[in-house]
Amino acid sequence: MTPSPFKPKKFPDLPPINGFEMAVAEAGIKYEGRTDLWLLKAHESTEIAGVFTKNKCPGAPVDWSRKALKSARTPLAPRLILVNSGTSNVFAGQKGRDAVIESAVGVTEIFGGQPESVFLSSTGVIGVALDASKLTAQFPDMAKSLTADGWADAARAIMTTDTYPKGAHAKAQIDGVEVSINGIAKGSGMIAPDMATMLGYIATDAVIGQSALQDILSTITEKSFNAITVDSDTSTSDTVLLAASGQAGHLKIEKSDDPRLSEFISALEGVMLDLAHQIVKDGEGASKFVTIHVTSAVSDASAKTIAMSVANSPLVKTAIAGEDANWGRLIMAVGKAGEPAERDLLSIKLGDIFLAQNGAVSANYTEHQGAEYMKRSELEMSIDMGLGSGLATVWTCDFTHGYIDINADYRS
Repeated sequence: MTPSPFKPKKFPDLPPINGFEMAVAEAGIKYEGRTDLWLLKAHESTEIAGVFTKNKCPGAPVDWSRKALKSARTPLAPRLILVNSGTSNVFAGQKGRDAVIESAVGVTEIFGGQPESVFLSSTGVIGVALDASKLTAQFPDMAKSLTADGWADAARAIMTTDTYPKGAHAKAQIDGVEVSINGIAKGSGMIAPDMATMLGYIATDAVIGQSALQDILSTITEKSFNAITVDSDTSTSDTVLLAASGQAGHLKIEKSDDPRLSEFISALEGVMLDLAHQIVKDGEGASKFVTIHVTSAVSDASAKTIAMSVANSPLVKTAIAGEDANWGRLIMAVGKAGEPAERDLLSIKLGDIFLAQNGAVSANYTEHQGAEYMKRSELEMSIDMGLGSGLATVWTCDFTHGYIDINADYRS
């Protein structure tokens, strides 16, 4: 598989965070000669928040993890997150559901806790049941190889069609105490809100109550993982978990609007947005990274719908791949969104270049300007609706033949 042109020179430094240990293994689920299983063992005090796919045909691991989010906690038991790549264990009938149970029971037999409180994620091909025995066979050795410094290995173990592992790190102050945030994610195709065939795991040593943690995660997800698209297809397996080990040492914070959390929330948003952008930049076959701003819409929700209509348009995305400044396709995508729009109030820019104003091509625009701008690897498109104060920003990539090559024989 051809690496993404945006592939980083190296994986970022994600230092150990107090309260977390992990291990990876080669379970042989689908891939040969590479890791495909990751376990995160968190301190017993850890609070976990989660957001999941809105696809109406979710996988058995998503169903299980949704229940785990509400499950009663066993005192003095570790919090466990188990992730496999190779199969998504979706649409696998009773075999898939049995595999989830077997995995949860097997991991708690080795690491402690109760199966009902284990978080499970699977990613890969749909319609193939997970062989849980391949996972459980690895648990004894994984227990012996637990390490606090395994984030890079973890990011690699959860990859499918990704061309590089994705990670991000930040620090922040809470009540004068420094806290750390590490995040890893996978995703390359089947990427569209709400979330995508993406998995994301974020860890921090901050001391935050579950309700506040959930509010924070849900809010930031809308501006990050739910504001990206590669191909408009929403996966059946999307999961993002935020785990706070409570080991930083500051007083516990129970409300998400507590002003003491402002720096932490900003840092967390940076980590999540970084990961979201990395997913788009690793979009299957992608050669361009595109930021789309919509302003002056009737509402923020309307602006986001319009932005996504543009970002998901195959005609827009293929024009971007061909470096064609075809602003007519942008107008088309705005108009088909079904949101309030007035042709003669629209303005469209590429970077700082006005393409169209007041329902017609801009008087100062030349085709040469547009063609030169479209040669860039990172593009910015701005659409001013001229109707109100609503705004939104989303991120996407182009459609190249590489996307077809990857997905035409993905299962075979």
